[in-house]
Amino acid sequence: MRIRTVEPMELAAPGDELSSPWSSTVVLVKVTTDTGAVGWGEAPTTLMTVPVRESVREVARFYEGKELSAAAEAFEEFCRYSFYHSRSMEATSALSGVDIACYDLLGQELGVPIHRLLGGARRHRIRAYANGWYADCVAPESWARKARSMVTQGMTALKFDPFGDQFGTLSTAGLRAASARVAAVRAAVGESVDLLIEYHGRFQPEAAIRAGRELDQYRPSFMEEPVKPELSDALVEFRRKVATPVALGERLLTPSDFQSFLTRGLVDILQPDITNSGGFTYGVQIAGVAAAFGAPVAYHNAFGPVQTAATLQMDAWLPTFFLQESFETSWPEWKKGLVRGYRIEDGHFEIPDRPGLGITVDESAVEEARSEAMDPIGPEPPWVIAGTWVARSAPSPPLPGRRPPPVRKSR
Repeated sequence: MRIRTVEPMELAAPGDELSSPWSSTVVLVKVTTDTGAVGWGEAPTTLMTVPVRESVREVARFYEGKELSAAAEAFEEFCRYSFYHSRSMEATSALSGVDIACYDLLGQELGVPIHRLLGGARRHRIRAYANGWYADCVAPESWARKARSMVTQGMTALKFDPFGDQFGTLSTAGLRAASARVAAVRAAVGESVDLLIEYHGRFQPEAAIRAGRELDQYRPSFMEEPVKPELSDALVEFRRKVATPVALGERLLTPSDFQSFLTRGLVDILQPDITNSGGFTYGVQIAGVAAAFGAPVAYHNAFGPVQTAATLQMDAWLPTFFLQESFETSWPEWKKGLVRGYRIEDGHFEIPDRPGLGITVDESAVEEARSEAMDPIGPEPPWVIAGTWVARSAPSPPLPGRRPPPVRKSR
């Protein structure tokens, strides 16, 4: 089986569908063989949609025309040629998307799910935590109400960013507001639900430590990316002064990055992202690093359904699995219709057991959502949940770069 084409496909929300900026685009990678078999991968977006999409075309040159069985050689050859790949999110993301699609094809060819290729499943059902559930939450009462709703749906762990528009520094009023929101969620869901505090790498060390010491009292299970990533050495002091474990990893790109953070004592829980840290090829190596340090792994998973399907295959095999992030309940409708083959129920994912990724991609839905536009910008950064940085009282008009609503023909 020979790889014929590697195609990046950008998808975008219809201009009339209101959603958080993070959920408005998807980059898929479609790998087609000379037999007509198709494998799917995914790469990240978050104001990187166009650069990552175009980087897939660079990676494609190393795979097209080669036997599928030579995909590992193509991976290594790209790494030799790509001088900046270990520090280029565009390069590693494009490579990850292609790698995921090749593993999908290998699983299909052999008739087994990818977790069988990795060595077999250690688990067939995994616990998820909800993210994205707190859109438009500002007052503590709204946080409490939506948190209770997620628990009613079966979720037993909730991640959220309570810091509003605070960035870099943290005012007294901002800290007080964040504390009130976390207190409201804890009171609403009780002690049986895990709370996970998302910082989004937004603070200077002093502000992060003040926030951590204040929020310790609500007994979160981890605090994610508390300091700006360029100031990561300060995590040593953060871990010394704050009781809650530190989680991070979505901005780390190579197995060596993860090893370095563990060796330097900067992190407790690893959060690799299969769409930017080398797909399954590096994923196996990162899992080995985590196991060597006894570090729990909770894969970052914030983009689309192909990413989720790939991540579930890793979760089935991971030696030190901890929790799995899920945005599924908060996705816009257009994204929910792209893929079939897995589901989340009662706060848990069942691991797909069909060949490859175990999913079916609705190619007509993919074609309908195709776009060449840049990510939308403003009024909130693309990494926040809508309505938590800038309150929105009504649907906003399409933002610059957003694809206009499709013209639908009447039957």
